Amino acid sequence: MNKPLRRIAIFCGLLVLTLLIRDNWLQYVKADSLKNDTDNRRVTIARYATPRGDIIVDGDPITGSTETKNNDLKYKRTYKNGPMWAPVTGFASQAFGATQLESIDDGILTGDDDRLFFRKTLDMITGKQQQGGNVVTTLNAAAQKAAYNGLKQQGGKGAVVALEPSTGKILALASYPSYDPSSFAGASDSDAKAWKSLLKKNNPNDPMQNRALRETYPPGSTFKVVTAAAALENGLYKSADENTDSPLPYIMPGTTTPLKNEGNIPCKNAPLRVALKVSCNSVFGKIGADLGNDKMLAEAKKFGFDSEQFTPVRSNASVFSDKMDRSQTALSSIGQFNTAATPLQMAMVASAVANDGKLMKPYMVDELQSSNLDPVAKTDPEELSQPLTPKNAQILQSMMETVVKDGTGKNAQISGVTVGGKTGTAQHGVENSANPYAWFISYAKLSDGSSPVAVATVIEDDQANREDISGGGLAAPIAKSVMEAVIGSKK
Repeated sequence: MNKPLRRIAIFCGLLVLTLLIRDNWLQYVKADSLKNDTDNRRVTIARYATPRGDIIVDGDPITGSTETKNNDLKYKRTYKNGPMWAPVTGFASQAFGATQLESIDDGILTGDDDRLFFRKTLDMITGKQQQGGNVVTTLNAAAQKAAYNGLKQQGGKGAVVALEPSTGKILALASYPSYDPSSFAGASDSDAKAWKSLLKKNNPNDPMQNRALRETYPPGSTFKVVTAAAALENGLYKSADENTDSPLPYIMPGTTTPLKNEGNIPCKNAPLRVALKVSCNSVFGKIGADLGNDKMLAEAKKFGFDSEQFTPVRSNASVFSDKMDRSQTALSSIGQFNTAATPLQMAMVASAVANDGKLMKPYMVDELQSSNLDPVAKTDPEELSQPLTPKNAQILQSMMETVVKDGTGKNAQISGVTVGGKTGTAQHGVENSANPYAWFISYAKLSDGSSPVAVATVIEDDQANREDISGGGLAAPIAKSVMEAVIGSKK
């Protein structure tokens, strides 16, 4: 072979080698990124070529799929009672992606999850169309309906979370106002219009905000349950009925400012039981200052503060601050200053007290299933922490039960059921100028000593008369209806 031909042959060989390297690079190294590239139209078409699996509540699907017309994306998502379930399901939209369970468990719902390999292989061999699996939730349909309808009837904004204390199962997760995920599940002009109308910049009510998990509020007097727990756990007081060393007025340390109580209530040296029943700011503020920031922070963290929760949908971290002086700690210990909590967090507080001091990790997915209902994954209850000893938890239970029997939480009483609770009216806004938030946390205890449900409810109503806003008046009746729904479903 002469020299020019040899050069051409070597050059052609290098070109072929380059093509082989590039081909292998694309097929093996870049395959996954190309396959999942959002700009790859084939991926989107394949994603909506078959119906999605369902999200299940109490054995029934709360989702579905319908065939579209004049669209290369064959199926779109549908929702039953979409606004009620949106905080649980999130949305799956041909145009706007997916959130929450629809996103987290997308692989199961589309049938693409690697854990469904054998099912996919069998379908391929038999020529059967690929089918999505199911997400079986822990939710209780009756409790969710009671929570959502209660918020809707109230007319303001708010959220409800209900837990099963012994396991951490989420029984209700409601947020209001809400939205219908079906309204923008497709890719048409009407879907785009519905989406734009729901965005916060176009809708100040922010209906797509999951207030149960993603909104942090000052918890107000409901946080006094955490402060009482800290007092008992640190040995500051050993029972519910011994007098506390709490003067009236109580001047916050380092200031000349008294920590005021609401109205003329018996707070001077009040026992913990009385202080919780009538909600003494002076008593619990002094407890926080006496214990100090470090001990209060340690107890708050045991209840889950300062940590995000994954249910598996992420919940914002609730806040109890570090490096506060004694006066700031006093204010934070009555649920004001920097203290902020999600409704999930405050449901966790009530749940731990009801469960004799043991806090279980909250979760809303019980099981993942293949399309033929075979289990793919199962969630086992998991202990998160032990904020209270059983003895101290029972002391605190007796105090919370007094709040409902004789105190500010009477609207949560249920005939034949022992209910413990704590009301809260949390100030906010510049110099507390905005309408306060109304809180109520509670649990129900049956005659056999078991506690099937703990609830946290928060109401924010900008239109209500300020004088009419109270945890006992606005939030407690909703919590009661949720507890009754859970108890009724157990019978």
